[in-house]
Amino acid sequence: METSHRVVTGDARELPLADDSVELVVTSPPYPMIEMWDDIFASLDPAIGESLDDGDGDRAFELMHDVLDTVWAELERVLAPGGIACINVGDATRSLDDGFRSYPNHAAITDRLTDRGLRALPDILWRKPTNSGAKFMGSGMVPPNAYPTLEHEHILVFRNGERRRLEPGADRRYESAYFWEERNEWFSDLWELPGETQALDAGLRERSGAFPLTVPYRLVSMFSVYGDTVLDPFLGTGTTTVAAMAGARNSVGVERDPDLVAALADRVEGVPDRSERLARERLSDHRAWVDQYRDQGNEPNYEAEHYDFPVNTKQERRIRLYAVDSVERTGEGYRVTHAPVE
Repeated sequence: METSHRVVTGDARELPLADDSVELVVTSPPYPMIEMWDDIFASLDPAIGESLDDGDGDRAFELMHDVLDTVWAELERVLAPGGIACINVGDATRSLDDGFRSYPNHAAITDRLTDRGLRALPDILWRKPTNSGAKFMGSGMVPPNAYPTLEHEHILVFRNGERRRLEPGADRRYESAYFWEERNEWFSDLWELPGETQALDAGLRERSGAFPLTVPYRLVSMFSVYGDTVLDPFLGTGTTTVAAMAGARNSVGVERDPDLVAALADRVEGVPDRSERLARERLSDHRAWVDQYRDQGNEPNYEAEHYDFPVNTKQERRIRLYAVDSVERTGEGYRVTHAPVE
């Protein structure tokens, strides 16, 4: 199997893609009202910087979402009928001249995308475990002026119209199946996953909003099939591209910062080993689940066609995991070959 991965240095408000050309969007945009992204938003609309200087949080919040809305218009254009968009975003808390408050980014993005005709599906709360003993902020040990610490982000899920239809009996759909126990974990509305430290210099890290590989890898596995194209209009350090490579999907990533695009080359070098580890961990975890299931007096119902273990449902029988065999640099990005993991 071969996939292609296009990496574009450009503006997400003008995606270099044809209409209806991607099956899945997985992205984490700059979060409005988070200080680390103020300069980016202000460079795109000077009125945002003026609002922040004036201490007008409400106006800055709306103007930042106006900027993102131009990207959502492009997302709507390029997303195929039945395609899925997954947007990872956190809410913000901030004190300006109009006082301290929370800015509900997840609600604003949901409103903007549903206004464009996309259908909101149940979202996922991604909770990041922390070792901090301080579970509140504000007035210390006395009421009433403390407030909870934000320890979660939202993974918003949208569909473009009706459910997507693939050709009956499509091999790539059934080879792309996930295990029964994976479904029960992945399709929960609460994920407890640690964040990931990026191995980048301090300057790049300050400008990057990358999420851990587990998040986009799960989303790619949940909402696309082998050979689909995955888009990330806010590519950052390229985590979605790496996830698409590991998941044997094609991808397109757009990033305005050429330094971040250049940094992706270092991450790509490790993709073959990382993709094989991911696949073998999934197979090992399934074998462990089978043993535990049998210890409870149960027996899986079917035999897998490509592996020496049983599976619990008919839809899992043809599951086949792939790992990256080689990565070749091209004029537009990367060409990747994949081999089945036995």
